[in-house]
Amino acid sequence: MGVQHALMLPYPAQGHIIPMMELSRRMEEHGFIVTFVNTDFTQKRVLDASMKAHTESHPNKGTGCIRLVSIPDGLEPDADRNKLGALCEAMLSSMPNALETLIKDINGLEGDSVTCIVADVSMGWALDVAKKLGIPRAAFWPAAAGCLTVFLKLQELIQKGVITKEGELLDTHMIQFSPKMPLMNPRHFAWLCVGDTAENKVIYRSADVCIKGLEGVEWLICNSFYEIESTTYDTFPNIRPIGPLFIGNQPTQAKPTSFWTEDNTCLEWLDQQPSNSVIYISFGSFTIFDEHQFLELTLALENLGRPFLWVARPDLVDKSGAGYPEGFLGRVAAYGKVVGWCPQKKVLAHPSIACFVTHCGWNSTLEGLSNGVPFICWPYFADQFLNQTYIVDIWKVGVGLKANEDGVFSKEEIKSKVEDLMGDEGMRERVLKLKEEAISSVTEGSSMENLHGFMEAMKRKS
Repeated sequence: MGVQHALMLPYPAQGHIIPMMELSRRMEEHGFIVTFVNTDFTQKRVLDASMKAHTESHPNKGTGCIRLVSIPDGLEPDADRNKLGALCEAMLSSMPNALETLIKDINGLEGDSVTCIVADVSMGWALDVAKKLGIPRAAFWPAAAGCLTVFLKLQELIQKGVITKEGELLDTHMIQFSPKMPLMNPRHFAWLCVGDTAENKVIYRSADVCIKGLEGVEWLICNSFYEIESTTYDTFPNIRPIGPLFIGNQPTQAKPTSFWTEDNTCLEWLDQQPSNSVIYISFGSFTIFDEHQFLELTLALENLGRPFLWVARPDLVDKSGAGYPEGFLGRVAAYGKVVGWCPQKKVLAHPSIACFVTHCGWNSTLEGLSNGVPFICWPYFADQFLNQTYIVDIWKVGVGLKANEDGVFSKEEIKSKVEDLMGDEGMRERVLKLKEEAISSVTEGSSMENLHGFMEAMKRKS
């Protein structure tokens, strides 16, 4: 058996890149050479955000490492990548040829060739490229298995009159794919949560193409673990959990994945706070607030008077920057810290963290669970609403916020829910139990077995 060379292709969003890089690390540890393929735009962004980051000058330089390379996404450099319809359309039209060219260039070098391709489900067209080139392939889903089931059931949803053939919503009643699976609100289907109707249709068409790329793929792996979605895995046994992928020793020279420069001073600040005292607030890489909601949050944090660490991205408020109330930062300086971005895994592992106010992105959800931190749920779009259902209704390790008549979470509501959560010992006990199960799953349980089985299969097929 020769050298194993895995080519990894994430969807170009931070919530997808991070778990794909963690999977790449596991494959590297298992003896694979890994070529990690970003888009040109994303590659520049993550490298610019990491002051010490560097990428190899050649895609096939060295052995036994993770090599960062990039290909165009089909959009102009100054195009708005937050317009997901345009991004999906451009990627579908241009990236398959670019990926095929990259693979052929690698295979043309002496002593090196791609022996397997692992593509994000949202880049499922790449699995067709792999099939065309006769390369073993696998699909990776970086979110909850429950969310993936919606895409696996697209044809059934059409036949039952829930959606049209273009993905338009016909029936808003809650759906359930098996009696014990969580109820889902069709209004929250991922392609319906961004942009207008025309953009929704473009995103749906892209999703449909990507899901069809899964046909004939033996390994469909998921960054989750059996214990938290057992009924889903029992209903869809072709989805195999291998997570949480980030648990384990972290490398001293990790490849860059963050879109923003991390402010590590927050770790020193956390060291000075009492155990189990800090409210951690972060809404991920995509959430946008209006000024009213932003104001209510600032007032809630000030009124709580408790230690807090808040990740407020520069573009958090309508892309125009955070508009803090006059004097806010000065008034809370004695007990609060605001940063633009932070090393979240290290923050959530810190003993001073008491609870996590979160958008319920899947990476954040797993990271909170795996560190035994309860949640205040503030979902923004797409799978985040299903993740809140898991957190609040099924696992019972967090609480949701109730909007007022204006659709805003008031300062009183935020303050009340935080105080209730901080005093709920039963919730803390439940989340600590899930922490134990998460660790067990990747050290001796089904996730470890599935991951090793997947990697051995990729070796045998090459």
